[in-house]
Amino acid sequence: MKHILVYGDSLSWGIIPNSRKRFSFDKRWPGVLENQLQDHGVAVRVTENCLNGRRTVWSDPFKAGRDGSEGLAQLIEISAPLSLVVLVLGTNDFQVMHTNNAWMSAQGMSKLISIIRQAPLEPGMSVPEILVVAPPKMLVPKGPVSAKFEGAELKCVGLAKALKAVAEEQQVYFYDSADVTDASRVDGIHLDEDQHQVLGKALADVLKCILELQE
Repeated sequence: MKHILVYGDSLSWGIIPNSRKRFSFDKRWPGVLENQLQDHGVAVRVTENCLNGRRTVWSDPFKAGRDGSEGLAQLIEISAPLSLVVLVLGTNDFQVMHTNNAWMSAQGMSKLISIIRQAPLEPGMSVPEILVVAPPKMLVPKGPVSAKFEGAELKCVGLAKALKAVAEEQQVYFYDSADVTDASRVDGIHLDEDQHQVLGKALADVLKCILELQE
């Protein structure tokens, strides 16, 4: 059986836009991904480690534990053996308290890739493959998240391109979710239910190809 770890933020946690509620597993994209792969005959387990507000490498001044680099090596050790780690981060790097640009966020992602590759695994366990997924391009934020993400749609310009460059440099897989979906029509930041379905199905096709190369 293949074991996939999804390491992300609220987009992958499945927060329902304009609420503090969560889509059920089969409705958020990691669940759609797992079900699609199993329907295609792939024996797979998808483990989610997704935290609302998680950044790549920055802390949140108001909430603890949002630096995505903290504890990542131990998480890889805990979850091993892994066939693939899917990294879906970057959105929160552009919250209003940060002055980051796309290049800086991508460098944060590069650090996460290095941490995964250096994680202390048991003898004989291989380092997992890595897929970097660029989040959907943010729209003008609306509703309760608008103050927290004010100006984020401008600061994040070029993120997908910068993440692709890092993926090529680090020789990991890359996918731009903007190829199949925009951000939420409701709040401009997260994913609506139908967008989770679209992204999960698209990533199932990508992961099926990656996993087949491991056989």
